Amino acid sequence: MASTNLVKLNAASSQWIGQQSFRRDSGSSSLFATRRVSLPIRASAGSYADELVKTARSVASPGRGILAIDESNATCGKRLASIGLDNTEANRQAYRQLLLTTPGLGEYISGAILFEETLYQSTNDGKRFVDCLRNENIVPGIKVDKGLSPLPGSNNESWCQGLDGLASRSAEYYKQGARFAKWRTVVSIPCGPSALAVKEAAWGLARYAAISQDNGLVPIVEPEILLDGDHPIGRTLEVAEHVWAEVFYYLAQNNVMFEGILLKPSMVTPGAEHKEKAVPDVIAEYTLRMLKRRVPPAVPGIMFLSGGQSEMEATLNLNAMNQSPNPWHVSFSYARALQNTVLKTWQGHPENVEAAQKALLVRAKANSLAQLGRYSAQGESEEAKKGMFVKGYTY
Repeated sequence: MASTNLVKLNAASSQWIGQQSFRRDSGSSSLFATRRVSLPIRASAGSYADELVKTARSVASPGRGILAIDESNATCGKRLASIGLDNTEANRQAYRQLLLTTPGLGEYISGAILFEETLYQSTNDGKRFVDCLRNENIVPGIKVDKGLSPLPGSNNESWCQGLDGLASRSAEYYKQGARFAKWRTVVSIPCGPSALAVKEAAWGLARYAAISQDNGLVPIVEPEILLDGDHPIGRTLEVAEHVWAEVFYYLAQNNVMFEGILLKPSMVTPGAEHKEKAVPDVIAEYTLRMLKRRVPPAVPGIMFLSGGQSEMEATLNLNAMNQSPNPWHVSFSYARALQNTVLKTWQGHPENVEAAQKALLVRAKANSLAQLGRYSAQGESEEAKKGMFVKGYTY
């Protein structure tokens, strides 16, 4: 939790207290009149500073992005059930082996986020998964949060658990070969969001980021703004700007070195149930506007989450954001938007492994081209066009 002085500073200077939602009051300028006073900040990443910068730059390398396969065992079980497989460790290992041993994957993928179980697993012939990744010049990463739990005193919102014991766990993950970490928390627009939920999300991300850097792991900072709701794109922009302002305030308060972090934001889109769907150029315009207003150019990479978009939508939107130079590497960190077709191609049959790996390369190459601003949707399959939004999705 924050120090006593920091709590007092925030209580005196913030207008968003307790159950109040973040809402813009067009008739008042007091929203910005009592902005918090910043104290002198000294970024400190300990003895790992140079390594953190090198790792972050490696992940944020041209034409490459992140393959996210850090689903919990329960969520992975749902994916396996969709093709008729039981949720066993053997089946989870078989699927992740398919992904992580895809020949040539490193041409398009720079990092892979693993679940703890996967970090310690090996191929059928005994080769560690982390070594499979290293051989392809892919940086191994690790999901370190412990999931979402109801946030008492909020508007039916959540908070992310996992700070207890994080330092010791991070040190062990580093020994096992992980070099970056991921912590996912969520913000719900239909629920407000309340000031309490936003502050909790931002503070938790900042503490996690500081602890990760202190143990040699580049933290991916991910406050996912859920697609749930029928709000317009302007409302998403408003909330995203507020959330990221809070996040960077607390990152600075915790002496996090910005050159040694990566961001995993949601794209700025209308709510999934909004009557009008935004085209890629509009999504790119709003998303880049938000990022340029909130994200310092010292941050090496912006690795977008797909958040339930179809495979093709996620790629088209990324491509639209790379039609002109950006202050940071703008790329992808996709799970479903890279795996959906792969899973359906595999179907759990060993004879389909090669075809499924080719399907992964197709999607990875498409997003690689999008990172370079050169993607065309011509020839995309019907499967790639299917949306994957799930209301109230849990990871």
